[in-house]
Amino acid sequence: MSLQERARRERFLEKAAATAGACRKCQIGFERRHNVYGEGDPCARLMVIGEGPGETEDLLGRPFVGRAGELLDKMLAAIDLPREDVYICNTVKCRPTVLDGEKLRNRAPVPAEMANCRPYLDEQIEVIAPQVILALGAPAAKSFLGVHFSITKSRGIWYEGPNSIPLIATFHPAYILRQGGMAMNETKRQVWSDLKQVREKLDALRKPPEQADLFESPPVI
Repeated sequence: MSLQERARRERFLEKAAATAGACRKCQIGFERRHNVYGEGDPCARLMVIGEGPGETEDLLGRPFVGRAGELLDKMLAAIDLPREDVYICNTVKCRPTVLDGEKLRNRAPVPAEMANCRPYLDEQIEVIAPQVILALGAPAAKSFLGVHFSITKSRGIWYEGPNSIPLIATFHPAYILRQGGMAMNETKRQVWSDLKQVREKLDALRKPPEQADLFESPPVI
């Protein structure tokens, strides 16, 4: 990717972030501290999409910087992908909350909120043009694959995502952190299996076509 193209994408995303920051289509746009647009390499081969910002993300204006973000960084590092080489964002750019007593708690975004934010997400996908999309959690996966998608039954399966980009879903890091004991170990095992598929897909897409055909064709005896 040329330096000029990288700079062009960076400028576009900066302007798009400002536009998203001025959005007040949803009530959560009036309640949040910061609009959490997204961050990372504008020429990333992998785009990671979660459901929405949490409390720490809302405070700092950056995606995946709380405990779930720390775990995501470790997950990416396990498949040799530094955070700075990936583009990370969410289906909605403002923190969805629910009042629990006197405390605001995170909640999953509702369909109307995701629909209002979808043009910003579509723009990001169009500009970055990743080779692979990793959806984290059921709400993010459902935003691409429909309301009947089941994260427990259909994670780890490749789908055709937007712009024909290969898309795979796995459990959200926050979900992993909520598990305990054997349940956490099993969830980690499943996520690791999904991450290895992401690594393999990226490696396969990097190969020249003739090399990919050589490895994918059965041997002739």
